[in-house]
Amino acid sequence: MKVLAVLGSTGSIGRQTLEVVRASGQKFGIYALTANTNINLLEKQVREFRPEIAVVMAEEKAQLLRERLRDLPVKVLCGMEGLIQAASAEKVNMVVTAVSGSIGLQPTLAALKAGKNIALANKETLVAAGDLVLNTAQLNNCSLIPVDSEHSAIFQCLHGKKKTVNKLILTASGGPFCGWSKEKLREVTPAMALKHPNWNMGAKISIDSATLMNKALEIIEAKFLFGMEYRQIEVLVHPQSIVHSMVEYKDGSILAQLGMPDMHLPIQFALSYPERWADYSNPLSLKNIELTFHEPDHDTFPALKLAYWCGETGGTLPAVLNAANEICVQAFLDGRIKFLDIVQLVENTCRQHKVSEAKDLDTILAADNWAREHTEEIIKRNELKKN
Repeated sequence: MKVLAVLGSTGSIGRQTLEVVRASGQKFGIYALTANTNINLLEKQVREFRPEIAVVMAEEKAQLLRERLRDLPVKVLCGMEGLIQAASAEKVNMVVTAVSGSIGLQPTLAALKAGKNIALANKETLVAAGDLVLNTAQLNNCSLIPVDSEHSAIFQCLHGKKKTVNKLILTASGGPFCGWSKEKLREVTPAMALKHPNWNMGAKISIDSATLMNKALEIIEAKFLFGMEYRQIEVLVHPQSIVHSMVEYKDGSILAQLGMPDMHLPIQFALSYPERWADYSNPLSLKNIELTFHEPDHDTFPALKLAYWCGETGGTLPAVLNAANEICVQAFLDGRIKFLDIVQLVENTCRQHKVSEAKDLDTILAADNWAREHTEEIIKRNELKKN
């Protein structure tokens, strides 16, 4: 039995991970479940899956959860220390990093140092600290199995044959505003941006998909996961979200992985790897489907070009890109900035950052913190001007 720690169990990927665990019978045990603030759902999950540890970020919420779970022998921890303890516990075989944002970095590193394999759904960890994470994984002989559908697809198509690869082709749905003009995008509200045409996702990743920042972050993630140059990573818009990504080899052959736009399959693949289990969900039928591809509109959606520049520059800049984006997405959801402000403000912060070598965790966290404070200052200044 494989024993899991699921970081972010109340989020979209975390909930679907537990659905896969539930459907698998007795193939998995759950050692730890963690949440940010949703203790109502976390309590239900703890009662069903009976982990030894439950973690919430705030002590006040942790105390409430302890009171609710007094009848169970579960240890309730809080904060980053709790996440790290859950991720690095001796009994755990695999850590599912399903948290959103750079909060996943420290527990992921702790898990790798403790020799745990990672089912990686937290792309921000690799964006912010790709070299550090990969070096730590290599030193401790750990595997990083991607959960993102695009990187799962490439992982399956690549199968260790990097020397014969010409390029990786990441597919993007284009988001809910594919084909829209900048003028039309000025009127986008958070409610509109949260409605993705193909995928059922959390709020942050839904906004990232709408701006194409999700794909931008995935470019950097792919570079680190698969050891390719940025010039070898291409993005194509594929509105149907059936072809999850492709690998083009030097002889011109292209291998693609197809499936329904459903995260259960890449989650199950990551948890079961190197085996393949029967899927309990509806399989893809190739009858009467249309597959189309086209170039992204870089002028209307500049996030992709920004990611290439940040990635190629390297150092602490990708961490700044990610942190600034997290602040801007939340500001948009809170109604403080407009949709088109998101990528513009992120780029402003990136342009003003003094890039340094991402030599250690402290340097990366300092850059992350600077980006958050700097971006927040810009937003506050703009708010004062409006008032």
